[in-house]
Amino acid sequence: MVAMAGKNCVAIATDTRLGADLLTVDGNFQRVFKVNDKTIMGISGLGTDVQTFNSLMKFKTNLYSLNEGRQIKAGTFSKLVSTTLYEKRWGPYFVSPLVAGLDKVGEGEYQPVICNYDSIGYREHSGNFEVAGTGAELLYGCCEAFYKDDMGPEELFEVISNCLLSALDRDSLSGWGAYVYILTPEELTVRALKTRQD
Repeated sequence: MVAMAGKNCVAIATDTRLGADLLTVDGNFQRVFKVNDKTIMGISGLGTDVQTFNSLMKFKTNLYSLNEGRQIKAGTFSKLVSTTLYEKRWGPYFVSPLVAGLDKVGEGEYQPVICNYDSIGYREHSGNFEVAGTGAELLYGCCEAFYKDDMGPEELFEVISNCLLSALDRDSLSGWGAYVYILTPEELTVRALKTRQD
């Protein structure tokens, strides 16, 4: 799984395989979830913990909306994920979340929020791209080579797709289909990628 920032847009690309080592359990496992109109979250890790952690974060964001009377900002949500993981540090969720979102900073201008976490909530946020999952080590080189500042949604789609497909070709534990989620201020777009296993 990889999250990448562009100009007024962010994207998360992920494969669809859920497995236990070399055993494939599911070939169409959902890992990316819409938090609100300006934030998406991808979660890699143990399948049951992915679903449990997503449900917990939905509960907490709904509670925030009821208390505050507005949607949670991407930057605030990224900190909420961190504290939620830290609460369970003695018996952590076996997940590695990625948060991608847009925070409004001016008229028509949005600041991308890209964060990656370890199992006890350490928040890493370079601002350019973050990776997670079994193919994380294989994604770094591609992302560093292909990433450019101020990419538009179409260019971001091409770059993040090439990064993910390159890593999928080299990682035997990933694959079985892939999706790219592109978030702009106007909409969330989901596109399927064709992989070798399709």
